[in-house]
Amino acid sequence: MAKNIWITGASSGIGRALAIKFASEGWQTAISARREELLDELSKTNPNISSFPLDVTNRNSCNQVFESILKKYLNIDLCIFSTGTYDPKTEKEINLDKIENVMKVNFFGTLNCIKAAELHLKNKKKGHIAIMSSVAGYRGLPNSSGYGPSKAALINLAESLYFDFKRHKVRISLISPGFIKTPLTDKNEFKMPFIKSPEFAANKIYNGLIKSNSFEITFPKELTIIMKLFKILPNKIYLYLIRKLTKTQKR
Repeated sequence: MAKNIWITGASSGIGRALAIKFASEGWQTAISARREELLDELSKTNPNISSFPLDVTNRNSCNQVFESILKKYLNIDLCIFSTGTYDPKTEKEINLDKIENVMKVNFFGTLNCIKAAELHLKNKKKGHIAIMSSVAGYRGLPNSSGYGPSKAALINLAESLYFDFKRHKVRISLISPGFIKTPLTDKNEFKMPFIKSPEFAANKIYNGLIKSNSFEITFPKELTIIMKLFKILPNKIYLYLIRKLTKTQKR
C-alpha cells in the first residue's frame, strides 16, 4: 500500500529534492510552497507528486490545504516541514520588519503546519512529523540575528513536541543540515565549509526518517562534529573561538 507524505518548502532546495526522492520511492507526495508555478513544474515530473500551493504564514490556509490533501489521499503518514527564508543583508542590519518575517516563516509557519496536521495524526495514533532546523541553531553565530534564532526555536520546539506527541504514538524528528547549496545559501558572501548538494541532503534525510529511529538527522558529519563540540564548550571559550575564527572583532 502506497504511503503519503506532505512536504512544505518544496519549490526549491532541500524541499524540492525531498519531493523528488520520496516520489521516486513510490510515495504519494503532496508538495506545498508559495511559488505555484514551480510546484506545477515539479508535479509534472512524476505522477506521484501533487501541488498544493500555500503561504505557511496564513494559519487558515494551512488548515484548508491540509484538508484538501486529506480529501485527496484520505491519510498522511509523514509530514516534512522545510519552509524557510534567509537574507544575510537583513541579518547584518538587524532589520526588524524583515527579521520578524523570518520568524513568521521559519518558526510560526512550521508551527501553523504542525497544528493543521496535529489532530489527524493524534487521532489515528500513528504518523511522523519532521521539522527542518539547521546546525545554525545550535549556538549564536555572527550576523545571524534572525535565521539562527528561528532555527534554535525549531530545535527547542521539536524537543518539546517529541514528548507531547509520543504519548499519542506520533513520531517527531529533527533535521539539522549544515551548508546545502540552495537559492538561500547562494546569497552568502563567505566560503561555506563542507557544502553539499540538495540531493545529498535528501538521501540523508530519507534514510534517517525511513531506515532509522534516531530523533535527530544531521549532516555532513565533518561539520556536525565541529558544531556539536561548540555546543558543549563553556561560553567564554566558545565566544572567544568564534570571534577569532570569524574575525568579527575587526568589523
